[in-house]
Amino acid sequence: MTSTPTRPAEFRPTGPDVPAVSAAVTPGALGRRAVAALSFRNIGAVYVWLLIAVLFSVWAPDTFPTVTTVKQVLNGNAVAGLVALSVVLPLAARVFDLSVAFTMSLTSVLTAYFMVSTGLGAGTAIALSMAVALLIGVVNGIVVVVLRVDSFIATLATGALIQSLITMVTNDSSITGVELLAKPFASIAQLDLGGITLPVLYLLLAATGIWFLLEHTATGRRLYATGFNADAARLQGVRTDRLRFLTLVASALLSGLAGIVFASSVGSGSPSAGTPYLLSAYAAAFVGATQLRAGRFNAWGTVIAVLLLGTGITGLGLATSAQWAASLFTGSVLIVALVLTGGRISLPTVLRRRRSPSFADPSVPAEADGVPTSDKEV
Repeated sequence: MTSTPTRPAEFRPTGPDVPAVSAAVTPGALGRRAVAALSFRNIGAVYVWLLIAVLFSVWAPDTFPTVTTVKQVLNGNAVAGLVALSVVLPLAARVFDLSVAFTMSLTSVLTAYFMVSTGLGAGTAIALSMAVALLIGVVNGIVVVVLRVDSFIATLATGALIQSLITMVTNDSSITGVELLAKPFASIAQLDLGGITLPVLYLLLAATGIWFLLEHTATGRRLYATGFNADAARLQGVRTDRLRFLTLVASALLSGLAGIVFASSVGSGSPSAGTPYLLSAYAAAFVGATQLRAGRFNAWGTVIAVLLLGTGITGLGLATSAQWAASLFTGSVLIVALVLTGGRISLPTVLRRRRSPSFADPSVPAEADGVPTSDKEV
């Protein structure tokens, strides 16, 4: 009987006097990382964004390539960015929330109604409007998670109910009044610093919060796991129903905030405030899913997509007066995004990758977070 010789294990001395061994970061490795980070696959929307800027600079050289246009793109798309970010968390958990546009419209008109018709102060009106937005999120969560109605149909139905409430309050007419134009309410959206208004800051803060949640917390990894394969995540101990419920609540709150900011910026409560933002919000979210964290809905990719869409629409407005151009541009970008993300948004194979228990997050069961080993630092 013969035995196959085995290679003896390498002996590495250990002890307090032995320096720790760390992997050296070579210039070649840094170069490869830089190339990957700047590749078209990773930040293709940025290159398309730059191409659009160059195109409109040539098309409208007198009006487009100016500092005023930059400020216009940032200020004019901050509310759109908030609405787009409101759908990122539900989409990460594979839930559609089509009621965000109606929730935005409702908080817009309710804030105006409370201030103009009932004489309440700005703080009280905002608090009541956000409480209504919270209630909408809870109702969406109950219908989708508890009653097991498909999220696409459920939130479309609750959106119709919200629209009926908007019509009842406004009779399809905008609510205006001097109270909406006075401080402190007007300052919420109209106060600026160097021409950049506060909603831009709100957008950056919301994006930072969502980015941190998704990329640096166990909850974020569980959200991705729920979106990739809810059944597998549930078997690993992830409370998928609770996560989906909370994403719908967060979505309603953020879209409600967008409605209040919108009312402050225009000085009125509009019954159709959120309608134009629904398509662009989902277009931005799906385009953002192809950027930075390909295959995953993420905050900064969505912000990049919002600015890309905003730049294109602003450029079209400066270069041509055709009213249909903006909708054509947004719809075309959404179709392209869906084509590019086809097969990349849904990645159930991620859940099948095994990770050594010694390297796993102790708060997340193995494979439940839906993050490949190569995406995690150990």
